[in-house]
Amino acid sequence: MKTYTNAPLPFQGQKRRFAKQIAEMAKQQKKGSIFVDLFGGSGLVSHIVKYARPECRVVYNDYDNYQERLKNVHRTNAMLHSLRPILENIPHKMRIDEPTRSKVIAEVERWNKSGYVDWITLSSNLHFTMNYSRNFEEFRKETLYNKLRQTDYIVDGYLENVEVVSLDYRELFERFKLVPDVVFIVDPPYLSTDCSTYNNADYWRLSDYLDVLKCLQETNFVYFTSSRSSVLELIEWISHNKFNENPFNNARIFRMHVGGIALNYDDIMIVKAA
Repeated sequence: MKTYTNAPLPFQGQKRRFAKQIAEMAKQQKKGSIFVDLFGGSGLVSHIVKYARPECRVVYNDYDNYQERLKNVHRTNAMLHSLRPILENIPHKMRIDEPTRSKVIAEVERWNKSGYVDWITLSSNLHFTMNYSRNFEEFRKETLYNKLRQTDYIVDGYLENVEVVSLDYRELFERFKLVPDVVFIVDPPYLSTDCSTYNNADYWRLSDYLDVLKCLQETNFVYFTSSRSSVLELIEWISHNKFNENPFNNARIFRMHVGGIALNYDDIMIVKAA
């Protein structure tokens, strides 16, 4: 089984920095342990676990349909190959201006009309860092940069012998929560970070992030979060102060939408007064 230290195709939030710790964790678990990756993302954690413990069952929840991207890698490689001659005179990491930009747009449109396009991988090759388009209409409006990869993406054997499902994490958790020696890998999109490249990004409200914590009660788990999310601080505060009642019960809530360039949120006023 070939080992990967990075996901073979670009993905926001993969856990490559924790590769050593993930492998060590897997090796320390009981014989016959089952690892269930509730938020599989790029599948990198599942791959690392399977490589460290090849005899164990590893269940990867491909909620973001990464498998489709892997299956179409031949098409992605061919598209990037067709773009290289167009960009051969543009220095690496430099902005793509006219008339070259229009040629790139036209070539991408040709591929879009003929079938599948991996927009995340394409964005990683032609957009500023961490900026992603999700369709052609978004892509054609973006400033383009020549970050084009010069070699093919290789995905051979990446999820070999990993069991792939595509379910709501809650359904998958219910299937396995009473199974002996199960270890849940819990890596939801981080609170207060960009979730635009995840499937159904609008799903992740604060209550959704907190609902995930139910999977950590009386289970064996590996949980990933970030200092930006403040989840640990929030849970510690609630536990310390023993909140038993919602202070906003019976209050009136007023919302005022704020919209504009790069702005899209609600200001909220809560009133509980005579």
